[in-house]
Amino acid sequence: MAAAIGVRADQTSEDLRRFAGRCGDPDQVRRLLAIALILDGGSRSDAAKFAGVTLQIVRDWVLRFNADGPDGLAPRKAPGRASILNDQQRARLAEVVETGPVPAAHSVVRWRLADLAQWVWDEFQLSVTRHTLSRELRAMGYRKLSARPRHRGQKGDDIANLIKGFAARLAQIRASLPEGTPIELWWQDEARIGQQTKLTRRWARRGTRPSAPRDQRRSSAWIFGAICPAEGKAAGIVMPRCNSEAMSMHLEEVAFHVAPGAHAVVILDQAGWHGSAKLVVPANITLLPLPPLCPELNPVENVWQFMRDNWLSNRIFKSYDDIVDHCCFAWNNLVSQPWRIMSIGMRQWAHGS
Repeated sequence: MAAAIGVRADQTSEDLRRFAGRCGDPDQVRRLLAIALILDGGSRSDAAKFAGVTLQIVRDWVLRFNADGPDGLAPRKAPGRASILNDQQRARLAEVVETGPVPAAHSVVRWRLADLAQWVWDEFQLSVTRHTLSRELRAMGYRKLSARPRHRGQKGDDIANLIKGFAARLAQIRASLPEGTPIELWWQDEARIGQQTKLTRRWARRGTRPSAPRDQRRSSAWIFGAICPAEGKAAGIVMPRCNSEAMSMHLEEVAFHVAPGAHAVVILDQAGWHGSAKLVVPANITLLPLPPLCPELNPVENVWQFMRDNWLSNRIFKSYDDIVDHCCFAWNNLVSQPWRIMSIGMRQWAHGS
């Protein structure tokens, strides 16, 4: 009969019992106490009986303890089945997911799991199920997300160029001001709120079609809103129409909320009334236009979505005055939540520069 495998002697049974007292895993504690029993002079049969396992398992524990000490007795996750795709194939799959399908070649405008499984077969002659492919994509960091709208006329480099040169543009504005003048970054936009409100998603039982009120009348008002995410501030007015006169009044409101001695850089789109010769810009404000057709750069767009989802949708407005009252209520609610303004409005590429 072969001799029993010796147990490493650099730790005593008392050391193992102290380690077991600090250990939070019951399986590891059981293994540690079994090894401690052997170190105390007990037989392997006694250790197996104590732990409720076979002699072969005790032998495996001894080998693990000899190799890695007490940490070697920690539970180990089963390796599971090997992945069907190798690293090169995953890289190719990621490239295909990022570029998206070619409708003329793939007959779809967005990838489904079934389409990607077919692509894997065509490319690598590997058969994968949709569930397996879903796990692979999730392990690679992919999720099915809602697409962000992009204007068809947007130039590909406009957003990258703005982000890349934003710090330099801000430095130019700072150089034109008296030394030591603090700068506040504000974002500005307008939103039309009318009787024909949008319908938002709501909780309902599966298989049902929830309903919500929808008006067909056309009275509306405009919210002119601006936020300063770094300070959690906001300035807004509600106007009957959108023009240079209303914009001038809004800039006066923004100027009032700028800290004394500070200068505001108001970032806004290139709407006609934002660059009109009739526009009156206060002395403590500099306008910084965004590239054309790039609304996703303006966090106030997200503010409008939040306000509509929570306060302005799924309701009937009785009149224009009722619209104005609800717009003021919604905007004042936003102003009372500076943490919300910070959460929605902060942009690393702007505030991190």
